[in-house]
Amino acid sequence: MRWKMGRRSSNVEDRRGSSSMPTVAGGGLGVLVIALIAVFFGVDPSFILEQSPVHNPPASAPGNRPTAENELADFVSVVLADTEDTWEALFRQAGGTYRKPKLVLFTGQTSSACGLGKAAVGPFYCPADQKVYIDLSFYDDLKERHQAPGDFAQAYVIAHEVGHHVQTLLGISRKVHDLKSRVSPVEGNQLSVRQELQADCFAGIWAHHADRTRQILEQGDVEEALNAASSIGDDRLQQQARGYVTPESFTHGSSAQRVKWFKVGLTTGSLRDCALGMTRYFKSRVSSR
Repeated sequence: MRWKMGRRSSNVEDRRGSSSMPTVAGGGLGVLVIALIAVFFGVDPSFILEQSPVHNPPASAPGNRPTAENELADFVSVVLADTEDTWEALFRQAGGTYRKPKLVLFTGQTSSACGLGKAAVGPFYCPADQKVYIDLSFYDDLKERHQAPGDFAQAYVIAHEVGHHVQTLLGISRKVHDLKSRVSPVEGNQLSVRQELQADCFAGIWAHHADRTRQILEQGDVEEALNAASSIGDDRLQQQARGYVTPESFTHGSSAQRVKWFKVGLTTGSLRDCALGMTRYFKSRVSSR
């Protein structure tokens, strides 16, 4: 992927190396007391600690980090900037305004408006604060555990999370949230799958337009992204983790589905094509009420 000459985003918040011990202004003694009381009454104190605001001290200076890590952070900033340029243009063409998300780099765990974010869950987007969160160690996991190396595979991950931001701006996330509160857990999982696959499609839209206008793709890049999409499908992850697959519990879609919808966005570059499946689903739910 051709990225080193790209623009750097000013919307990266670097919390790497900061402490994520839950505290509140004034020292956090009250939270600890409440947690101890919770233990006394048999309540799991982690819930209280995780819901408490986390104040992170300044992160360590970039010069104190490994060169490879700093380069990866630089890469993330370029990819984020490229998604900004792409979606700003697409929203402008449609007569709208694109509000740029923040991207938070963290180590281990950090606070978000959606609760405590942990590296173990992988990159995530929080609609409540409109921020993308990522611990860069995830890319080691993507390469080693999921066998999906390559810079464009890494870019796909960011573009997918930005796709969730686009869903928030378009009101799709709110509709999904409202519907999930009224349906069964199985149907709720199906809704989650549709939402995730659409974010994959939106990632494909970014790749389509970024390459058409800025020629970012090199030979093998598309294959890297498709491999990444395939490697983190629910079916493959479940098979690796427990030796069998339960489709009714899928929340992100199968490997084949994730590859399919990324390719739809990549091939057509059309927001309408990516929105079609979700729009039909919403209409079917309204007509069945």
